[in-house]
Amino acid sequence: MTYYVIYDGNCNLCSSLVQILETLDKGQMFRYAPMQNEPTLQRWGITPQDCELGMILIDADAPSRRWQGSAAAEEIGGLLPMGDVFVTAYRRLPGVKWVGDRVYEQVRDNRYALFGKRNSVYQTAYSVDCDC
Repeated sequence: MTYYVIYDGNCNLCSSLVQILETLDKGQMFRYAPMQNEPTLQRWGITPQDCELGMILIDADAPSRRWQGSAAAEEIGGLLPMGDVFVTAYRRLPGVKWVGDRVYEQVRDNRYALFGKRNSVYQTAYSVDCDC
């Protein structure tokens, strides 16, 4: 299966996390598109306003299957080797998911102040537009 990760290519944290995923996955399961690539996002009907709600994960085989924000982060974690064990535990611990969702929102809304903003959009080697 292939998934498309839509990330903020201007965000230092987001770009760093994409780089970690690139290293782990090497383009086998995940392909990436920065939120700043509006022509690519238009193919899936994603607007800049949609992107304000956080990262987006799209199932390439069924593009109507999507996750956003902390749900996207959880889904990505669950797809990684042994990740499902940790994500399942995280979701089952009382109150932890609620706290995680609030932390995600705070980081999302303050990411540039907390982690800085890149001078240029991070371009991945495993773009949704390439035949890697």
